[in-house]
Amino acid sequence: MKIKIPELSLVFLIGTSGSGKSTFARKHFKPTEILSSDFFRAMVSDDENDQTVTREAFEILHSIAAKRLAKARLTVADATNVQHEARRSLLALAHKYHFLPVALVLNLPLNISLERHRNRSDRHFDEAIIRQQWENLQNSVPRLKTEGFRRIYVMETPGEINNALIRREPLRSNKKNEHGPFDIIGDIHGCFDELMILIKKLGYEIRENRSSGKEEFTVTHPRGRKVIFLGDLVDRGPRIVPVLHLAMLMTKTGSAFCVPGNHEDRLMRKFSGKHVIVSHGLEQTLEQMKQEPPVFQEKVRRFVRGLSAHYVFDDGKLVVAHAGMKAEMQGRASGSVRHFAFFGETSGETDVFGPRVHHNWAARYRGKAMVVYGHTPVPEPEWLNNTINIDTGCVFGGKLTALRYPEKEIVSVPAKQTYQAPEG
Repeated sequence: MKIKIPELSLVFLIGTSGSGKSTFARKHFKPTEILSSDFFRAMVSDDENDQTVTREAFEILHSIAAKRLAKARLTVADATNVQHEARRSLLALAHKYHFLPVALVLNLPLNISLERHRNRSDRHFDEAIIRQQWENLQNSVPRLKTEGFRRIYVMETPGEINNALIRREPLRSNKKNEHGPFDIIGDIHGCFDELMILIKKLGYEIRENRSSGKEEFTVTHPRGRKVIFLGDLVDRGPRIVPVLHLAMLMTKTGSAFCVPGNHEDRLMRKFSGKHVIVSHGLEQTLEQMKQEPPVFQEKVRRFVRGLSAHYVFDDGKLVVAHAGMKAEMQGRASGSVRHFAFFGETSGETDVFGPRVHHNWAARYRGKAMVVYGHTPVPEPEWLNNTINIDTGCVFGGKLTALRYPEKEIVSVPAKQTYQAPEG
């Protein structure tokens, strides 16, 4: 069995006593990554079989797990984990630190588990305990997905366990090996003409291809620079479809990266048939997309779904997200991380468009990475605690702005006109 584990995972080994969890852990993980309940029982009482210190052992396990997750270290919980209550507290830790919980289930037949127990000289408890653990395990397996496990692998034979191959995968947000240089472009909102002017001003070479009867472009930079789009490509502006075409093409050819904004997120919910109030510019997107063949909508859907809500570049020195990203969330994955990337820090109050009370997270930012974001229009980009908002409200008659990285140079072009009156 091939097992893929995200690099920032809290791995749950789940199985009865004697199923081979500890042996499996030693084979596939570093000793420092494994937190064993038996080991911590021994640390407390000099006897790993001493069930009277189970509570203290798990307090230590949870404490060390929390410190490892805070430091962004993959962690393995080596315990039976066959009961929901035992898993719940660790799942809460994964949620708190924006780690992905992964279940590796060693679900051997009961007769094998009992035989192994009989042959162990280091375990002196009744077989009824193994039977109860096995029953709990059978009840647990079907519910693991509903508990929030992001990946679940069930191994049911000794052969599957012995032949398992584990590969660690970087999260989609991990672009640390991409060092730039970059040109990061703020909220576009369908302002295609201004986008083309800005891209040319940044030194990109644009070759037009009209052989298909449509506007198609090849965009490259003679010095290998790449564009990063900060989301909100859609809604409000006059030429939303060409903006999408260009962003999708540049991303596909490797000349750009793109994060989605809250407007793309809302468009995806509309495409999925969810109840979405058509306002705040969504009506322009839907109307303009009517002119395109149905396959275009599916292309847009696949494009947006394939994007990470934020990216970490240049060995962790640069973070980009539509609405920003707190230090403790950078490079991590959870619903909370995604929500922050779309909306920033909010109070929880909402209106028809989404969260409406925003807090100034950047004023309290003390992270090492530079964070570049947009979402909330500002008259001029302004640095604050190594963060910068470059949404200068082009669609509202302001400017379309880019930040050159690592130079920290601001490049802007004025809007040709006011396409929509500022909101609020």
